[in-house]
Amino acid sequence: MTEFRDSIDDRAESAMPRGQAMRTAKLASLPLGIAGRAVGGWGRRLTGQSAEEVNAALSARAAEQLFEVLGTLKGGAMKFGQALSVFEAAVPDELAAPYREALTKLQTAAPPMPPRQTRRVLAEQLGRSWADRFARFDDEPAAAASIGQVHRAVWHDGREVAVKVQYPGADEALHSDLRQLQRFSRLFQALAPGTDVKPLLSELAARMNEELDYRTEAANQRGFARAFDGDDQVLIPKVVASAPKVIVTEWVDGTPLATIIKEGAVDQRNEAGRLLAEFHYSSPARARLLHSDPHPGNFMLLNDGRMCVIDFGAVARLPQGAPPMLGVIMRLALEGRSTELLDALRAEGFVRPDSELDADDVYTYLLPLIAPLTSDRFHFTRRWAQKQALRMGDTRNQDFHTGRSLNLPPNWLLIHRVTAGAVGILCQLDAELALRSIVERWQPGFAA
Repeated sequence: MTEFRDSIDDRAESAMPRGQAMRTAKLASLPLGIAGRAVGGWGRRLTGQSAEEVNAALSARAAEQLFEVLGTLKGGAMKFGQALSVFEAAVPDELAAPYREALTKLQTAAPPMPPRQTRRVLAEQLGRSWADRFARFDDEPAAAASIGQVHRAVWHDGREVAVKVQYPGADEALHSDLRQLQRFSRLFQALAPGTDVKPLLSELAARMNEELDYRTEAANQRGFARAFDGDDQVLIPKVVASAPKVIVTEWVDGTPLATIIKEGAVDQRNEAGRLLAEFHYSSPARARLLHSDPHPGNFMLLNDGRMCVIDFGAVARLPQGAPPMLGVIMRLALEGRSTELLDALRAEGFVRPDSELDADDVYTYLLPLIAPLTSDRFHFTRRWAQKQALRMGDTRNQDFHTGRSLNLPPNWLLIHRVTAGAVGILCQLDAELALRSIVERWQPGFAA
């Protein structure tokens, strides 16, 4: 009888809803709700409300629903929301404010699982005497992630640590969510203009298994920590202990990038952007790894001027470093060598064999994207991101048709997604920095 009661309690207190029918229904409510509000909006337009008033109301309600559904479901739904949040800078200003607040919440907020359930996972992963490893353990989570939550604690040797505990049922929910979201990928396109949502979801799905085993994340983090040990610009917290569903790392206090985006001073924004770009471009050379979960919740500015990077569940392994052809393509576009640029793209598989493309059209399409490399310093702004999104999404524009004729080879998909995510954060920061010098120093094939 006791075991039966415990099983009922477990289901009642579960932090991650696992019923597939329930999760599917909630995810389906997103596109249905967006469509329903659009119909209602037309009705209000007919009754005399202005387009601006209707759009503002629709945007606010869509953002509220987006956070409620993706945040409370966690799993793949929340992971998708976090990935989408870095492209918020490309949303037009009149629609962006509600999404900005809702998507930012997804980077750090989610309903916690109850203490009893947390302790049960810790006992399963670290043994029944798990509490003896800690001098103190806070039952109240300090932060939440897509598949786990983080608790602050003190290790038995006195070190302050962060303990990430995976939600029970995370694997089941993760795969179910991403399959369902892929069905609605076109309807989510409006949330990130200029971003192809379907490949983003496919790539997230392909990497989910790696993120579910925290031992893999621990190995990734140890690799980064070795590469940046003693660095005066980047801090990677050291791993203290790990198990398949629990990882313990050093605790670090700092100012999250989300806070700097919201209220940081100009010099703080610029420095955060510079450090982020330095970490992104130097990692393949220094660690032979690329941090592949670029959203503001994974970066903090420390009081000593360094940037702390956390969450290494998604990592690209680059044993040869960044591909030199990426630098070559950048350089050819920068120098206006359109014919050689098209040849290089074709050789790498960016051009489908049956596509007939004009070299000058391809050059014109790519030139605005390398604008950050055309001067000693570049100011990353939301306006610039929005302009690129509109340019690539306007069916009346030649750039739209050129972009549709290009192909993104599978081996480039992750690098492209992570770089786009990093640029999205730079635009949210409104950062001005000397990106060209950073690329020249770290990207093979770029220097003349």
